[in-house]
Amino acid sequence: MTGAAVKADVLQPHPVKDQLPGVDFCLSSSPHWAEAVLLGFQHYLVMLGTTIIITGIFVPKMGGGNVEKAEVIQTVLFVAGLNTLLQTWFGTRLPVVMGASYTFIIPIYSIVLAPKYSTHTDPHERFKETMRGIQGALLIASLFPMIAGFLGFWRIVVSKPLSAVPLVTLTGLGLYQLGFPNLANCIEVGLPQLILLVFLSQYLPLIAKSKRAIFDRFAVLFSVALVWVYAEILTVAGAYDGRPQITQLSCRTDRSGLITAAPWIRFPYPFQWGGPTFHAGNAFAVMAATFVAVVESTGTFIAASRYSSATPIPPSILSRGIGWQGVAILLDGMFGAVSGSTASVENTGLLGLTRVGSRRAIQISAGFMLFFSVLGKFGALFASIPLPIVAAIYCIFFAYVASAGLSLLQFCNLNSFRSKFILGFSLFMGLSVPQYFKEYVFVTGHGPVHTSTISFNNIVQVIFQSPATVAAIVAFFLDCTLDRAHSSTRADSGRHWWGKFRSFHTDTRSEEFYSLPCNLNKYFPSV
Repeated sequence: MTGAAVKADVLQPHPVKDQLPGVDFCLSSSPHWAEAVLLGFQHYLVMLGTTIIITGIFVPKMGGGNVEKAEVIQTVLFVAGLNTLLQTWFGTRLPVVMGASYTFIIPIYSIVLAPKYSTHTDPHERFKETMRGIQGALLIASLFPMIAGFLGFWRIVVSKPLSAVPLVTLTGLGLYQLGFPNLANCIEVGLPQLILLVFLSQYLPLIAKSKRAIFDRFAVLFSVALVWVYAEILTVAGAYDGRPQITQLSCRTDRSGLITAAPWIRFPYPFQWGGPTFHAGNAFAVMAATFVAVVESTGTFIAASRYSSATPIPPSILSRGIGWQGVAILLDGMFGAVSGSTASVENTGLLGLTRVGSRRAIQISAGFMLFFSVLGKFGALFASIPLPIVAAIYCIFFAYVASAGLSLLQFCNLNSFRSKFILGFSLFMGLSVPQYFKEYVFVTGHGPVHTSTISFNNIVQVIFQSPATVAAIVAFFLDCTLDRAHSSTRADSGRHWWGKFRSFHTDTRSEEFYSLPCNLNKYFPSV
């Protein structure tokens, strides 16, 4: 009889958890100050990668040199610090870093290559005029998330786990091209970083059997420092002398030119390159990118709520966070941050690696962003980290976000053929459609939609080149229309699990995690 009972216990499925267990510090708790500062600095290092890559893509094409690149990096860091503080104070209040987004590359690149800017013979003048055009487009585009968020329209988007699974999963997996392909540009630097990070975070804690989480919690700091020194030794020893240009740019630690170009102290300020200029077509194309950034941020917010061991986000809180993302893009346009903002996928993955979902650690990281944005030389030093090191950590952090999406399957009925179809079809189309659009551009030099209106072409391209957006659209449509009248549909989609979180006041834990500071909920109540 006892044996039968033990066997029955073994065969029981894993229980459903609306809060992720095993997290050392949840959203509303915090480690000691010294540890929180180190965690904040680690988050700062992780967000630097996207800042450097996006700035390196745009600034040279705009006519800028190393001086302009250093100034733009300082500006992006400064605005990222402000936006991160605003999001953690007044937005979703989740531990997310708000940084530059790859989503804006297509429409911003189209502005950079516009013929009206190429007529300038002075490179610096061309840089300033192009930046003013980008600023104008970002300012107009910021209206969409502010209206959709603050007026509550976005609260209807994600209400069921079934449609959230493809969104969150492809928010991470959809960035696969930024991982190993970039790591392989300098395999002798990138691969040791990947192996060392996996060893320090996953294997060494098991070998050391330490009660304190040191190696796994600070694995990024340890591994980046070691591999960065290793890359510096290779550079000084002349390992890359005479190698191809792409190898030198990827591997050398002295190729960025940022340290000599960056000023010691510089305060970014609004409209530092002049007043914005406006073009309707550019504004609509950037607005389409803003829509995609909002969709991907939604997936990141959901993943962050899991890794901070918070309850599922009430729709009103999610909508509030999207509104503050609109404010973030508005500030991007005012300061000239060359790209719009989104919730950082890689920093959310770091929450999973460290098992620390503390809001305070993220706010400290915002302090580092503001500090190093003003002290340019020090910020430029960290910005000289070889990009294959950044790509190596992406391989792990994007995977963590993807697994957060897969964990939402626990709320769904996977024995339902309706669920199987929606999940499988949306995930497949989310990978297949963007691949078609990317390959078409690679072969022909333009997208499948190739009209005389460039801005319309960019709108279509930027939406359908985003795996998370395509998957979310397909899953949301199917979940809302397919066999909705059947009595089992609600349970199959997992809506009953998230139903108690649809209102802010239904579950008492929502107030603990998501209420505004300084009793502001009294004046700005959540519903």
